[in-house]
Amino acid sequence: MPKTASVVSKSALLEVQRWLIDHQQEMVKQVREMVVRESPTHDKPACDALCGYLAAQFEALGGRVKIHRQPKAGNHLQVDFAGSRGRKPILLLGHFDTVYDLGTLAKMPWREQRGRLHGPGVFDMKSGIAQIMFALRALQAVKGGVSRPVQIWLVSDEEEGSDSSRALTEKFASQCEAVFVCEPAGPGGALKTARKGVGGFLIKVTGQASHSGLDFEKGQSAILELSHQIQAVSRLTDLKRGITLNVGIIRGGTRTNVVAAEAIAEVDLRIARKSDGPVMERKVKSLRSVNKKCQLQIEGGVNRPPLERTRQVAALFQLAQNIAQELGFPLDEIAVGGGSDGNFTGGLGIPTLDGLGAVGDGAHAPHESVVAAELPQRAALLAGLIEAI
Repeated sequence: MPKTASVVSKSALLEVQRWLIDHQQEMVKQVREMVVRESPTHDKPACDALCGYLAAQFEALGGRVKIHRQPKAGNHLQVDFAGSRGRKPILLLGHFDTVYDLGTLAKMPWREQRGRLHGPGVFDMKSGIAQIMFALRALQAVKGGVSRPVQIWLVSDEEEGSDSSRALTEKFASQCEAVFVCEPAGPGGALKTARKGVGGFLIKVTGQASHSGLDFEKGQSAILELSHQIQAVSRLTDLKRGITLNVGIIRGGTRTNVVAAEAIAEVDLRIARKSDGPVMERKVKSLRSVNKKCQLQIEGGVNRPPLERTRQVAALFQLAQNIAQELGFPLDEIAVGGGSDGNFTGGLGIPTLDGLGAVGDGAHAPHESVVAAELPQRAALLAGLIEAI
């Protein structure tokens, strides 16, 4: 567990909070600047443009910026702020890609309404990036800068698996004291102290085609065989252990009068414990055909380990809760089924606290929004955590 100390006094913490509240409208403006710059994961030019914009913003704050250029995915952004020598940095982790296609802004425009900010990616997780910027600005204004090294790592491919960024995420995290993930908060602003691990399988069945009227008995239905496999996979769900398998996509057959020669199922796996990953991979891949004349091929496995609520994670949350209390608001914790890049850092055993981003709802949905008044509060919490480790 990283050592904690009250590096920032309560009076200084409250001064940081006041500074942030006074600059709330600037925070809103910064969020807008990011939201109107659409950044779908699969659109490299759009992601690269936003990456360049963010690099300029952090460089203006005094950060040492490095853009990790990618041949296919969008570029990733590393920013370092110097602090006391001889101390490991704190890693602030996030992403700037969104799930929305280019042009979504036309039908889901930026707007401020009844104290909430709306727009594609405003909750997941562009407001979280703004909170990082302003937490650092507040510490510069009140304390002259950060007391320890801080590294920011923002990636462009989190929404589609983090394939190009995972190795770098794990490399940077392994060199840090703790990781604060600025993904959206849970309901009511709760921090995420546990996330399920994520996996996926592709089950492919090959049978024998035949005419369903003339030569029905000569066919070997891949669809029928796949139905047996779907039931077998579903029986592996163990809710008490937090293990679920969901067959989300099935494809197969060509015509109603043809016995299907091929059928495919795509399966989502969620696990609460890292140790269950290899067990579930073995169980799924040990499935055998009911119809021995059909061939079964299974690929896949766990691609994100779970973020487990270890003693270290619990201690980080307790620290965050204490800081929130000094700032004058309650703070809860929650375990969720979805994954983030915090799964990778937690899987390495690095103390990781997730959900430090914006308070709102509607991630990936048309009603995605954040509560504007919570932006300075969450930035103050983040600033307090940076200084308290």
